[in-house]
Amino acid sequence: MKRVRAPQLRKSLARIELENGRQRLKKTLGPVQLTMLGVGSTIGAGIYVMTGTAAANYAGPSILLSFVVAGIACLFTALSYAELASVMPVSGSAYTYAYVSMGEGWAWAVGWLLLMEYGISCAGVAAGFSGYAASLLEDLGVHVPSALHTTTLNVLHQGANRQIVGHWQGDLLGALSILVVTSLLIVGVRESFKINALIVFLKVGVLAVFVALGVWQLHPAYWAPFIPAYQGGFRYGIPGIFRGASVIFFAYVGFEAVSTAAAEAKNPKRDVPVGIVLSLAICTGVYMVVAAVLIGVVPWRLLDVADPLAIAVNAMHQPWLALFVKIGAVVGLCSVLMGLLYAQSRIFFAMAEDGLLFSIFSRLHGRYHTPWIGSILLGAVVALATAMLPIDIIGDLVSLGTATAFGIVCFTVIWMRNTAPEYERAFAVPFGGFVLRGVWIGYVPVLGMVFCGMMVAPLCWDMVLAFMAGDPVPVAILAGYALCGWSCYRFYGRHHSRLGREQRAGLVAGPLSH
Repeated sequence: MKRVRAPQLRKSLARIELENGRQRLKKTLGPVQLTMLGVGSTIGAGIYVMTGTAAANYAGPSILLSFVVAGIACLFTALSYAELASVMPVSGSAYTYAYVSMGEGWAWAVGWLLLMEYGISCAGVAAGFSGYAASLLEDLGVHVPSALHTTTLNVLHQGANRQIVGHWQGDLLGALSILVVTSLLIVGVRESFKINALIVFLKVGVLAVFVALGVWQLHPAYWAPFIPAYQGGFRYGIPGIFRGASVIFFAYVGFEAVSTAAAEAKNPKRDVPVGIVLSLAICTGVYMVVAAVLIGVVPWRLLDVADPLAIAVNAMHQPWLALFVKIGAVVGLCSVLMGLLYAQSRIFFAMAEDGLLFSIFSRLHGRYHTPWIGSILLGAVVALATAMLPIDIIGDLVSLGTATAFGIVCFTVIWMRNTAPEYERAFAVPFGGFVLRGVWIGYVPVLGMVFCGMMVAPLCWDMVLAFMAGDPVPVAILAGYALCGWSCYRFYGRHHSRLGREQRAGLVAGPLSH
């Protein structure tokens, strides 16, 4: 019997529906909870941390244009996500979509990218938590030694170049936050989401107060020149705007978490698209306003820190506001961690259910019905990354994984429209498309892929430049991660794939696979 190569295996929509009908996770989430998940997962490190980093190192005041570029890219992707979620209301997000469109090998690659996207982004969020928590404790009279909230590796910028340096230290505050949130998610989704909703209202309220008071202390001179003079590489100028967009693309990763909750939504075909689009719209508006005030209150060159909003409120000379914002940041970043760790565990749950990962990742707790062992293992790995990796490297890796996964999602919309046009779509991408040699090509998904490519290009080029300048760490981490993922699929996933085993045994026929 001729052997079927694993990458050629694809799930059909009929099989997706069958698996969704017998999934083991509780359906407890409505549209409000899904929107709160998206907002809670998105408004966090992007505005509390990455805005300052991107402005100081790449874009200056033109970071506002970077937000526009990144927001447009995410809008096209969000619309594509919304259509796919209305057709395939299942756990797994882009991983499941790739399984349908491009096959098992690509599905594994996307799942592995999503682990980097969510896992390492959690480390970035935890780094922000650590910076604000240390600053808050300092205000309360508790000194935390820098060695306990500073990562093992750190980045030094020297003109257009950067250098990685290491010291015997670790961000233990950030690592601890990962472990605490992991414990909350093990207890139960519904209980955790109630806490998340309260936190979302708190942190949005804190940002509203910051904006309301900050507008009275703006310094227009801090916005000039709006586009700083180009200094080579991606330092400022027009290239800096796009490099800044690729950095703050990190800020938008959270809205995708809504699609990973489809299997636990009460009415996923209606509620998941609403949650995705609404959460993205809310977060983009908040980002633009807060970033404008932040740069107007503090000179942007001083914002390359883990807690830029803390720097801003200290400059406003209102101690009560500083305390208020720092508390909001600490609590708010916890909700981001909750959403990202939740999404990460559900993607691994879906991959384990398909046999591509160890079954331990799909083992549910007898009382709480959550994938508890997998959550613990993932939490431990992310905590280690938090203790070691600096925010600069974390942000680049997350943005790279995010943009690649988003591009695949946009492609899947085109694939599904051509291979399964008869399926009902509760939501469809707007503006239509055109037909080229019998193939429907949508304007929105194509623009999504183009903009995602614009996010990836400066990241890859910057990594190459860093490597040539004697900084191999980003390339080494990416190459090592890719090699580890290839090895896991080559020596485990390909042989234990449920779909592959069924097809080799002759059990898969008809509508269950392509």
